[in-house]
Amino acid sequence: MRTDKFGRSGLVRTEPAGLNRWAGETDPRVIFRNIVQRPRHKTTGETVTIVGDHDPALLKYFDCTRSGPRSAFDSNVVFQFEIMEYILDFGFDRLGADGSQAGQIDHPILITECVCNPVHSRSKMAELLFETYGVPSVVPCLFHVVLKMHLFRAYGVDAAFSYKYNQQRGICDKDGLAICPGFTTTHVIPFIDGEPVYNGCCRTNIGGFHVTDYLKQILSLKYPHHMARFTWEKVEDLKMEHCYITPDYGSEARLFQKATKEAEEKTRCWQLPWVPPPIEALPSEEEIARKAAIKERQGQRLREMAEAKRSSRINELENELHGLEFLLKQLEQVEAEDIPSFLSETGYVSKLEIESAVVKVTQSLRKAKGEPKGEQADIEEKTDPASTEKFPLINVPDNILTAEQLKEKRRQLFLKTTSEGRQRAKQKRQEEELERERRNQEDEIKRLENPELYLEQLQAKYKELSEKVEQRKRLKTNGGHTNGNNVSGGVGRGERLNAAQRERMRLLTTAAFDRGKGEDTFGARDEDWQLYKLMSKDNDDDDDGPDEDEAELGRISSRLQEVDPTFVPKSEAGTSQPTEVPRLRPLTKEDFQIVLGVERFRCPEILFRPNWIGIDQAGLDEMAGVSIRRLPSKNQELEERLTSSIFMTGGSCLFPGISERLEAGIRMIRPCGSPIRVVKALDPILDAWRGASAYAASPHFLTQTFSKMDYYEKGEDWLRRYQFQYTI
Repeated sequence: MRTDKFGRSGLVRTEPAGLNRWAGETDPRVIFRNIVQRPRHKTTGETVTIVGDHDPALLKYFDCTRSGPRSAFDSNVVFQFEIMEYILDFGFDRLGADGSQAGQIDHPILITECVCNPVHSRSKMAELLFETYGVPSVVPCLFHVVLKMHLFRAYGVDAAFSYKYNQQRGICDKDGLAICPGFTTTHVIPFIDGEPVYNGCCRTNIGGFHVTDYLKQILSLKYPHHMARFTWEKVEDLKMEHCYITPDYGSEARLFQKATKEAEEKTRCWQLPWVPPPIEALPSEEEIARKAAIKERQGQRLREMAEAKRSSRINELENELHGLEFLLKQLEQVEAEDIPSFLSETGYVSKLEIESAVVKVTQSLRKAKGEPKGEQADIEEKTDPASTEKFPLINVPDNILTAEQLKEKRRQLFLKTTSEGRQRAKQKRQEEELERERRNQEDEIKRLENPELYLEQLQAKYKELSEKVEQRKRLKTNGGHTNGNNVSGGVGRGERLNAAQRERMRLLTTAAFDRGKGEDTFGARDEDWQLYKLMSKDNDDDDDGPDEDEAELGRISSRLQEVDPTFVPKSEAGTSQPTEVPRLRPLTKEDFQIVLGVERFRCPEILFRPNWIGIDQAGLDEMAGVSIRRLPSKNQELEERLTSSIFMTGGSCLFPGISERLEAGIRMIRPCGSPIRVVKALDPILDAWRGASAYAASPHFLTQTFSKMDYYEKGEDWLRRYQFQYTI
């Protein structure tokens, strides 16, 4: 039994008397993944054992979250013999290799192991075959590589079977190097006179598994939203379908860095399943008419509600106006000294206030009816809003007002003050606008007289004001202190205060110091309260300057933008604008495309540069030189014969361009003019199996087996000294 680049196993069975039923066939009858998974049934909770490939449709009934795929191998050495037993049961059952007794195999077995397999693993495998399955005899052959070197040759290698198989067909010579990049390891074996020389073997813990894992990691980082799509099987298919090895990695990477047309032609795209969003059909004319009718009915109802509300408001205002007019008629019949007592129950203070209320109600009534304003309203709008007609209680003495009227008087005083303030602010803005226009006109006259001089002066003034404003901001932040590198440092709060604030702090500190030793009598004298007048004095001159400077800086900046198209304000050039939050957009077909560009040759490059993934070992080209240097007999003629027949086998040598790259790499470490020829196996995956199958069908097969009695009689030491011959 052996495994291929996918970790699949193939079994060969022979008859005891040399009458073979499966040995000698060209293709294995059973191929499956060399893994075991034990999920639980979601309904019953029963644990089942699944060996090799599984049906995704079947696994939907099982819970695989707690049991992942497990392998019996660790770096090509069998260490989980319980899993290996499941694999052998599955293989023997598929082959129909049933013996006379239940669970007994009455056929010799040709099984593989790694190069120089540890004696303990070899012994446990023999024990499993003899004790569990009752195998009459075993030929231990090899299909993996280990790093340990021994001074004996007792077991074969799958690369050796592949080498002999292709040698018989004239692909390689008797002397040569067999390079086998496998699933988890890569090894090099020199052959002299058709036999492997294990003293010259070398191994690197790099193989097709690492290439697939590296590609899976890169794609997961590049497309995190599609990480669930990158299953091991799919990434393996992408690797074998699209990856290749370039003769010169640096020049190939520069092609993709420059985004040349050649790089675009080498880019491959994997389209994930994508369903376009449904396109909303335009509404029909009947639907549009129906929605318009509904909208019209809703609008008509709102208009009716608004009309009813307006009518109610007009009635209220008319009733209020009639009441005020009736009150004015009654006031005409009342004596002047009786007016306050007469109006005490109405809520009004004077006849003037009633007349003002009549004017307001009249205006509101005209506005509600939609009538234009009268001449009296226009006159009142032009009058001062802070006049006595608008605030009638301001000039009324407090002694003749009630408590509610006093509150109203205070409110009117506040409204009058704020109205006057708004008027002053409006007037100030108008004056500033006029002053700005005047200065702009003066600047325009200067610009027309000498544009170059005007622009130069404007830029100089802008620079001076900007530095001044920045200096003031720094002073407010840290008091102008730096840490020696012209970088502002952190300081206390006292250094961030301006002159007026520092003066207030000084006054408070002085007052506290003068009265801190004895009893606190602050406020007993009238002079003490002068302190607050000094503190509230408007002497904050430092705060007035920056506002004026910033306003002037803004005016000059806007002026420079008008006259100089290349001008960029410092606020825009020095600070980056905040990035806008990306808006959601509908997903398109391009969002479900996996683009394979530089990944196509970057991932298999680790076969020559394992240090890229943290494996500090030699690559394929360096391993050939190491293997030649390890040979016990060194001469130039032998080395030339070895390099003239460099044979590649194993699943990872299927990458396009690997032969040319390996030849170029070995040529760099060999003397100039050395003959170098790299050949590839006819079928790098199954040639090792075919070589073993042909050997099992030969008459020399039974002479190479050892039986169960030999194992019990001679033990593990006999396995250590056992030798295997390839030349038959």
